[in-house]
Amino acid sequence: MRLIYKFGGTSMAGGERIAHSAALARAAAAEHELVTVVSAMDQVTEQLLDLAEAAGSGNVPRTRELLSVVRQSHETAARGISAGAQVSIEELLAKLETLAAGVLAVGELTPRLADAIVAFGERLSSVLMAEAMGCQGFDGQAAGIVTTDHFGEAEPLMRESMPRIAERIGRVLAPNKPVVVAGFIAATASGVVTTIGRGGSDYTATILGAALNADEIHIWSDVDGLMTADPRVVGAAKLLTHISFAEAVELGKFGAKSMHPRALEPAAQYGITVRMRNTFKPENAGTLICAKPPASPVSTGSISPGPVSAGSVIAVPALKDLAMLTVGGAGMVGRPGTAAAVFVALAQARINVHMISQSVSEAGISLVVSKKQAERARAALARALIAHDASGASRPAAVFGHIMADDVARDHAVSTVDVQPDLVILAVVGGAMRGTPGVAATLFTAIASAGVNVIAIAQGSSELSIALAVPAADANKAVVAVHAAFKLG
Repeated sequence: MRLIYKFGGTSMAGGERIAHSAALARAAAAEHELVTVVSAMDQVTEQLLDLAEAAGSGNVPRTRELLSVVRQSHETAARGISAGAQVSIEELLAKLETLAAGVLAVGELTPRLADAIVAFGERLSSVLMAEAMGCQGFDGQAAGIVTTDHFGEAEPLMRESMPRIAERIGRVLAPNKPVVVAGFIAATASGVVTTIGRGGSDYTATILGAALNADEIHIWSDVDGLMTADPRVVGAAKLLTHISFAEAVELGKFGAKSMHPRALEPAAQYGITVRMRNTFKPENAGTLICAKPPASPVSTGSISPGPVSAGSVIAVPALKDLAMLTVGGAGMVGRPGTAAAVFVALAQARINVHMISQSVSEAGISLVVSKKQAERARAALARALIAHDASGASRPAAVFGHIMADDVARDHAVSTVDVQPDLVILAVVGGAMRGTPGVAATLFTAIASAGVNVIAIAQGSSELSIALAVPAADANKAVVAVHAAFKLG
């Protein structure tokens, strides 16, 4: 078999854990063709992001402090692996320090330089893993992953990448001849380092899997797999032994500790089975994600019959730290282009929308966004859609990517943009929900019995999920009630 193993940050947190992960990989490589993808060591990506910001703002003490922290953690890990690891790590750390000094000298951090700094996390960890495994290592650029030049969130160009990966990695693979690839890192067609943002190293693993026609992709982390709910909230939560790609995407959207939906795309497109496994409990099979999983997804057998068909709902994820913006105005009723103007304004402000809800009256549109982005989103909508500033003076129509935004403002269609903080999106997810009567009734009965107010509701035409926005203070008891109602424990 041809396998892709991907080890996350907690699996790479220090020399002992790297050695343990390397042992798992070597055991697989003895029988299979293996590519091992690695994330940066735990917390290192955040440290490098802070380092880049400190250097860009000219904060010399903070820059030196962070460089010292990064150096110490990697030198300590390298000492537990090999003398060769220590030499290679020292060379990379020296390059990082030189780059940081250059940013300090210029006093400006461009997105391109930020990517170059952050990429050192995976460059360093891949060297450590390659030394621990005694094999060849590649970064994403050397492996052949080509992206756009949208630094910080570069988009892989699959048509260009796949033949390069097959030629550079595929030709060297053989049993007992594994390779290590740094996750998260890629390059433009001209060779400038980029990072692929959302999905990170998981995305690297699935891109490689697609290009190399892998049989399976194993994602190793510190959890047993996907659960019916967050076990910290629901003590009766159980492991999902197998789910579909579509269900995994839905769970990822709603905050389950899953792969990012974007990272699943190559595996789903090419029909490659994905297994989510626990590095520290390798004897456990984990969760299998595939196109057509068996009927019963829960580790202890079939779900007990409940108010609706058994197994229609498989999990109750919850996405936290959210806020809701409501765009309102009587002039919105029956007016074409208002929704388009709202989404153009949010797109230009680079706001990610998690959930959308609109009443039949058309007098308001509600959107759930990250709490951190709420004020920026409110300001962007107010600038784009409200024709008067706080003093009451008329303002010129702003220039946006869509003329409808100016039309909406001039027509006074929108009068308010309100923010409601501290929300959670609770969802029920399941492929068998499609066409199953009673799912919504069971959900809302459980929510009502828990005494929880529902602020907004959304369901897609796929019927794979129903999402509810509820107050953050009531989220946990809502999850417990819904989990029990569908007899998932």
